[in-house]
Amino acid sequence: MNEKKFDPKKLQKLNDPQRLMDIPPDYIWEKLHIEKPSVFVEIGAGTAFFSVAFLQKFEPSTLYACDLSEVMINWIKENVSSKYPNIIPVKTEEHTVPLDDEIADLVFMINLHHELEDPSLSIEEAYRILKPGGKIFVVDWKKKDMPEGPPTKIRCLPEKVKEQMVNAGFKDVNIYNELQKHFLVVGKRAIFTHNKTN
Repeated sequence: MNEKKFDPKKLQKLNDPQRLMDIPPDYIWEKLHIEKPSVFVEIGAGTAFFSVAFLQKFEPSTLYACDLSEVMINWIKENVSSKYPNIIPVKTEEHTVPLDDEIADLVFMINLHHELEDPSLSIEEAYRILKPGGKIFVVDWKKKDMPEGPPTKIRCLPEKVKEQMVNAGFKDVNIYNELQKHFLVVGKRAIFTHNKTN
């Protein structure tokens, strides 16, 4: 198996409550400054663990939980969708999300970036599905040795994520390093874009 890809056999790790202490949704939310969001999209949702946390805390009307693994999508359907009908599982390809343009107020990726062969394409896809003025955030493991997480050599730097966001057209891109094990990068899709005539 490609060492970058998460092994679905380890999916119970994805439901460890410790993850909410390592990556607190409230901490992220205070960096986003979003008012009354209606549609969230999580790319690389896994078991939808963080999708559920964000749905419960911030109450969007719809949350699309996207993953390229059929195992994960089926797990969400069997274990999450019945309890949380607002969470809609979506099967994706590596860099393609089958959702319409400009539908989301927030797109997020948690501990996914290091798994992607070309993460810049996923950032561009996030830009496409965000409404003008919508926000993106990426959380991933800091590139330093620690007992948890993927091999250090495949981890990415937040500066690289910021560069990918800027290249995709995102504005107001900021890096936050306060979390012990993870970095956070937040960006905003411009309200006015060059291909709009109004």
